[in-house]
Amino acid sequence: MTYTVYLKKSAEKELKDLPEDVHDRIVKQLLALKGDPRPRGSKKLRGREGYRIRVGDYRILYVIDESKKMVEIVSVAHRRKIYR
Repeated sequence: MTYTVYLKKSAEKELKDLPEDVHDRIVKQLLALKGDPRPRGSKKLRGREGYRIRVGDYRILYVIDESKKMVEIVSVAHRRKIYR
């Protein structure tokens, strides 16, 4: 089943501000979410809705809407800044 990946405006800005090598790795992960929104290594967040994926020292936070078959990317940032 294919999902639609949607980036919030804030996540889009965070993604644009990343170094080019990190940006490319994260985009690759975002595209992979279309086919499998819960890939190996993803974890359900505690204390808030959604999931997270690790990409080196960076994290992707996202929410899955099963009824619309949509993955909404909430935030993309370094692990020191992502949970604040």
